[in-house]
Amino acid sequence: MISDILRSGESETIEFKTSFGRESIETLVAFANTHGGTVLIGVKNNAAVCGVDIGKETLNQWLGQIKSATSPSIIPDLTPHSISGQTIVSIYVSEYPVKPVNTRGKYFKRMANSNQRLTLSEINEFYMQSLQVSWDAYALEKTSLDELDVLKIEKFIETVNECGRFNLDLEPLQALQKLKMVTADSPTWAALLLFSREPLRHHIHIGRFKTPVTIIDDRQITDTLFEAVEQAMKFILSHIKVSFEFDGALQRKERFAYPLTAIREALLNAVVHRDYKNSSDIQIKIFDDKLTFFNPGTLYGGLTIEELSTDTYPSQLRNKLIAEAFYLTRNIEKYGSGMLRIRKELQAYPELSFTIEEKGGGILVTFLSGEGVTEGVTEGVNSLYKCIQQNPGLRLPEYSKKLNIPKKTLERWIKELRKEQKIIFKGSPRKGGYYIHIPAHSLPLCSGHTFRPGKSPD
Repeated sequence: MISDILRSGESETIEFKTSFGRESIETLVAFANTHGGTVLIGVKNNAAVCGVDIGKETLNQWLGQIKSATSPSIIPDLTPHSISGQTIVSIYVSEYPVKPVNTRGKYFKRMANSNQRLTLSEINEFYMQSLQVSWDAYALEKTSLDELDVLKIEKFIETVNECGRFNLDLEPLQALQKLKMVTADSPTWAALLLFSREPLRHHIHIGRFKTPVTIIDDRQITDTLFEAVEQAMKFILSHIKVSFEFDGALQRKERFAYPLTAIREALLNAVVHRDYKNSSDIQIKIFDDKLTFFNPGTLYGGLTIEELSTDTYPSQLRNKLIAEAFYLTRNIEKYGSGMLRIRKELQAYPELSFTIEEKGGGILVTFLSGEGVTEGVTEGVNSLYKCIQQNPGLRLPEYSKKLNIPKKTLERWIKELRKEQKIIFKGSPRKGGYYIHIPAHSLPLCSGHTFRPGKSPD
């Protein structure tokens, strides 16, 4: 067992130390605040065994030092081992149930094979996780229930009861008390973010970009969360490309450049899971070839990008009450399923790539498009060409009716076909129509006649 650990080297759960001291205790604290781990005393950084001298009371003395230097006190397992005639000591500590643990006022977490100091925000999050309380369950000081919009609360109650996942009293105050969104006579952060008369200034900044520095259209959405989601979706839908598919049926099928369910899931993830203590905005950028969502706040509760990329990642809720509100209204299906639904929707869009990364103190989600929309438009142009081939001489409104496609769309397709000299318009502007254009050099000569240079065929 020990030989296997030595071969594998230092990691998120293994640390080598030549001697026991302050740094060993800091590492044990980092392990206790993360996933647990083992410190091997008497081993160099390169995994070479140098051994350590221990007496009859040494291990008890080390244990006493660890207990007195940590708060809450951790009590690890200390075990001596003999390796090639030398003694090393393994000190194992499991993940502590009440976090964060500190040593002399310093807090650490384990990242890869090193210890990192916790920020004040991370310390607060650890405390709330240990108490099974989330930030949005706390009341905002100097606020009253009068700051909530009763109509928004009533609409929420009606939606929840219609969805059938929970039954709420029709009286607004009782409903919010049942959901723990009101403490004493004060609204919680969740209640204010969801139902405030004057929305808190947690913006969604959304824009349509031609290049990273050229903005075609942008909007800053400042509203309560349910309303902000709907406004953002409308803006996105007004700026992403849409094509049409034809499968032989009478009705055309719209195909957006990105699966709408996946886009909504990405938006909901940003709104529900963002760090509202962070003053940055949610940022959504729509380019010609990609769509990005930036969500303030890194992954919560020790969740990693690697875990998020699997179908079994653990649900971690930074804002429990907000997540519950969106769940009860069926905006989200179940906790921890958002990324699974996005990946499922993307199966029908093989031309898209999807990435998640931690960047700039937040999470960046990117949908990158390929040639799918271009191909969809090409299919539409081809369908118009075939319709003209089968029904020559008609005018634009008649083709629009046959294909069930708006005239504005057909105007673009006809322009493309005429540019490629595939169709021509014959007749007067009022009574003429469109025909397939057959170039003169491709016409067969009349049967029974011989073409002589300099003369026209008879």
